[in-house]
Amino acid sequence: MRRWLAVLVAATTSLVLVALLVPLGLLIRALAQSGAVTQATSEAQSVAAAVGTADLDGLTLTAERITASSGHAVTVFLPGGRTAGSPARRSPGVELASRGQSLTARTSGGGLEVLVAVQGLPGGTAVVRAYLTEADLTRGVREAWLGMLVLGLALIGVGILVADRLALALTRPMTGLARVSHRLAAGDLAARTVPGGPVEVRDVGLALNHLAGRISDLLAEERETAADISHRLRTPLTGLRLETESLSDPEEAARLGGRVDALERAVSSVIIDVRRRSQEQASCDAVAVVAERVRFWSVLAEDQGRPVDLDLPAGPLVVAAGAADLSACVDALLGNVFAHTPEGASFAVRLTPAQGGAVRLAVADAGPGFPAHAQAGDPLDRGRSGAGSTGLGLDIARRTAESSGGSLLLETAPGGGAMVVLLLGGADPAALGAP
Repeated sequence: MRRWLAVLVAATTSLVLVALLVPLGLLIRALAQSGAVTQATSEAQSVAAAVGTADLDGLTLTAERITASSGHAVTVFLPGGRTAGSPARRSPGVELASRGQSLTARTSGGGLEVLVAVQGLPGGTAVVRAYLTEADLTRGVREAWLGMLVLGLALIGVGILVADRLALALTRPMTGLARVSHRLAAGDLAARTVPGGPVEVRDVGLALNHLAGRISDLLAEERETAADISHRLRTPLTGLRLETESLSDPEEAARLGGRVDALERAVSSVIIDVRRRSQEQASCDAVAVVAERVRFWSVLAEDQGRPVDLDLPAGPLVVAAGAADLSACVDALLGNVFAHTPEGASFAVRLTPAQGGAVRLAVADAGPGFPAHAQAGDPLDRGRSGAGSTGLGLDIARRTAESSGGSLLLETAPGGGAMVVLLLGGADPAALGAP
């Protein structure tokens, strides 16, 4: 914007200066010509005063003295064809002036001759001629034009400088508004702008600060509401646990008790997640979390006759995601396997390092694979499933991957089934165990 304002001011100032300086330049040239003609006329008249009283030698001396002092060639055309002063031929203007009329006329050589008729002489009318060259007519004009040009350029420069200062006063607060907007978009809800600049820009800054504050209030309210709902879920969970403990079959009671524990952990994870500040970044050992969740699901896989292939590295792989988030992600992916493949279909979980410090988690099954329309990305749309489920499983996994700085991909397993690949962002091992 600063550049465009400078260009606009330069163009406007140039137009104004052209409209002003061009007529002024023409006026200066006209005044220079008028001054030269006036001076030459005065010189010719001073010589004309001596025509009736001086002889030929005296007239010649007078004309030569004025020529030397002014630089204008002065010639006296006397009756009878005699001349005194600077040599010159009789031009049509001289012939016209010899009839008794003083005048100014252009010559064929490009100059200007000032002719003064002197009447009352015995032999007729004498003509005093003062000749002005083009240089005489334009003396000082070029210097004046150059001065006006320098002045015009200086005014344009000053105008651009002033416009740049004014533009800076306008663009600086607007740049601050854009910077705060980007920070808010990145999740920094504490970002605020310092209102400044013109009244309109200041109003926008105040409105942006008010909007940021309102967003923070709404998010805080949403977190508290979600936490309140999560707390309310503990009451039916407690009743469910009591019902489980009252079962007569100890094995069935233990199995259902494990499910209730998992559900309670998920509820606790929701409470922690909605209260977590956005700038905090959790981390965990993906090997330990994936191993624990596959071990949990292996019990149900054994009941359904599903072969499980688990491939984990020997050492820890630290990812930029919390243990609760990664557990929920793995549960969502394995839950999809059990929900959308027939009993007895095998599945494989592989965790390997990837480029750039990332971690690759692949969950593949031997089921029917994704439907044809799913290859276009439909399963990744929140709330869309097409298979009778809530459609939130892949969305949970995708958000976990993206929050860690990674991504989620849908591929086809080597056996023709579905395979979900998560690229999880790596984290510093020193941050292991961060909230």
